[in-house]
Amino acid sequence: MFKTYLKSILIPVILGGLVGLITRGNFATLVKPSLTPPGFIFPIIWTILYILMGLGYGYLKVHNLNTLDIKKAYYTQLIVNLIWPIIFFLFHLRLLAFIWIIILDYLVLSMIIKFIKKEKWVGLIQIPYLVWVLFATYLNLFFYLLNR
Repeated sequence: MFKTYLKSILIPVILGGLVGLITRGNFATLVKPSLTPPGFIFPIIWTILYILMGLGYGYLKVHNLNTLDIKKAYYTQLIVNLIWPIIFFLFHLRLLAFIWIIILDYLVLSMIIKFIKKEKWVGLIQIPYLVWVLFATYLNLFFYLLNR
């Protein structure tokens, strides 16, 4: 059980950290929209969100609630999540990143609904993730508009 939780938490935390390392340093030179938090906030928030994501997914695995539909929803949104900063920061394709993050918004909401159907609290602890991604969608749009 402990190994399942650990693995479920470490996968998004480590992958998110690697993507963060690859894409860091590409934020400071951009014209920032209002409400943009200081740069040091992002890794803190993402680490917390990845832990909650892994905790919820781990719970579903441990309690045999992890259907193929849940796996697809979870890993699809995680992969889309991890690709977004590469599109935005490395390739500087901010319009494509905006379209990509709208897809992520939908996938996260879909995952939350699927999680809630299996275990209510597991879905509810993903709400901060959805709120943060929606906030990131706002930031992405205005980064695009301000830095064309």
